[in-house]
Amino acid sequence: MNKKWMLLLGALLAVFVIGGCGSDSKEASADEEESSAEETTASENNEDKTNEETTADSKAATFPELIDYMKTTTDAEETKVFYEHTEPQTHEMEGVAVSLDAYSLVGIKDFHTDFSIPFDDETSGAVILAKYTVENDSDKEVFYMPRFDLTYSSGLVYNNDYKELLPEDQQLFEKLPPDTKYSLKAGESITGFVAYPFGTAELETVMGEGSALIEVPAAQAKAADFGNPIGKEGKFTINFDEAGAKETESNKEFYQDAVSIENMGDKKMIEQKEGIGESKELGDATITLDGYQFTEFKPNEIEAPRFENFKNGIALLTVKFNVDNKGSANIALDNLRSNLYVNDGAQYQMNEGMLSPHDYGEIASAGGTGELFQVYVLDKEQYDKIWKDKAFNIELGPLYDDNAKDVSKGKKAEFKLK
Repeated sequence: MNKKWMLLLGALLAVFVIGGCGSDSKEASADEEESSAEETTASENNEDKTNEETTADSKAATFPELIDYMKTTTDAEETKVFYEHTEPQTHEMEGVAVSLDAYSLVGIKDFHTDFSIPFDDETSGAVILAKYTVENDSDKEVFYMPRFDLTYSSGLVYNNDYKELLPEDQQLFEKLPPDTKYSLKAGESITGFVAYPFGTAELETVMGEGSALIEVPAAQAKAADFGNPIGKEGKFTINFDEAGAKETESNKEFYQDAVSIENMGDKKMIEQKEGIGESKELGDATITLDGYQFTEFKPNEIEAPRFENFKNGIALLTVKFNVDNKGSANIALDNLRSNLYVNDGAQYQMNEGMLSPHDYGEIASAGGTGELFQVYVLDKEQYDKIWKDKAFNIELGPLYDDNAKDVSKGKKAEFKLK
């Protein structure tokens, strides 16, 4: 394991130092108005105090306050902040926005066994405290289940919210609860926290990967009906130190296929072209070739077995299309297939669906638009010695709706990259 992770994990067993203190919430009510001036003044003072405390209760807590609460509640010996990130990430969904406002990775040592199960039965580990805001900027009530699962490549299970580590009035799931069917009124904005626990063994694994993903569900137009999504699902990235944050930032220059989103390894740009703008009609849709990127790719240790057949290095071709769906049927993006022809058409291969960023059921809705990415895995040696100076052509289609019905009558569109 990398030395910095050994040092970081070793800190779990070392002395933890953290500043910050919690504050008790008190409720006061104004006394009835009395005739004397002194009693009136006292009553006004009490009212002012009540208003201040009500305002304070409605505000989001600070991370030091939450850490202090967690330490006290779990009877932990000590806690320590390993890393904190305060630059927001936002996912927009047609009038509904979700933001990961900030997060803090906190080590927690020797806590009560009552809290050990979500930590894989360990009594030391770490917790990611994540602050989220869900905002409805539309003029209609929407419904949003705030299930922000944390995932990583080698994880066998999702890391879900362990809300008992947080004060009830700060828990996002209590602010958007099931008994209201997760209702979010027009113009309403809700901020709350989610806690993700890790035992020391799992923490070692996830930190070795360098980052994790937060899955962001789509909003829903109808209560208790997940067949009416508003916008589409998204993802946020959690990093574990400043180096990881810088790597995530530099990763933004690449098209966000699954390789980039899931941090499967390192990309290095070979060649790119953007703003091509070549359009073809296919069924009731206009498909526009927007751009492409050739990258040299080195998978990480976890993903390497998937690419073990590529003995001479790997080049990835990621192609971006824009889909303008003018028809009355949705167009499925998750199962759209294509062929790449190389070596002046002498060889071809299909796109690699497992490297597509499109989630199951993702569509370009009827009358709407969408981005489509197609990814191809190339032998780097053949690319360098044979293919790179010859023609690359793509045959895309046919198009299918979200019930797997062919909506382009078997027709395909052809695009020339170079």
